[in-house]
Amino acid sequence: MRLILASASPRRAELLRSAGYAFDIVVADVDEAVRAGESPAVYVRRLAAEKSAAAMGRACATSDADTVILGADTTVVVDGEILGKPRDDDECATMLRRLSGQAHQVLTGVSLRRAAYEVGRVETTSVVFRALTAEDIAWYAASGEGRDKAGGYAIQGLASRFIPSISGSYSNVVGLPVACVDELLRSLLASRL
Repeated sequence: MRLILASASPRRAELLRSAGYAFDIVVADVDEAVRAGESPAVYVRRLAAEKSAAAMGRACATSDADTVILGADTTVVVDGEILGKPRDDDECATMLRRLSGQAHQVLTGVSLRRAAYEVGRVETTSVVFRALTAEDIAWYAASGEGRDKAGGYAIQGLASRFIPSISGSYSNVVGLPVACVDELLRSLLASRL
């Protein structure tokens, strides 16, 4: 089996490598705009499927039963609102103020595609932020760590000091729920095409 990760995310690649997977990378560019009335779960699931389909089109001239494409998309949701990647440090600081002192959800849509068959699901993890001071927010935003991260923070980095607890998959918060991927991959490979 050939596994292809449809993502330029170094965090997703590192999570897969750490779990012992060998894979190639084919970056899939898709429009990540939220559609009118689209729930966060439908949004991340749709983007994951679009990424796996786009990468399948780029990686395989024909439907190849030995190739599996993995697409994923992660977002942060607070009070029902999707927090994507901040445009700049000011928007990162705004996001941190929204997250301060409360729980929020991290959702990752996962899509695995083999030939014409696709499976996937949405993994949800609840993350609790402690109350942040203005100094905490200014320091973290200025660090630049949250610039390319959904919700404006990285649990595996400097922001770990702000997070006293999570409920669910840690790797999901980093950007790829590895146990979910493994379960879906086993199911996909066991299916008859």
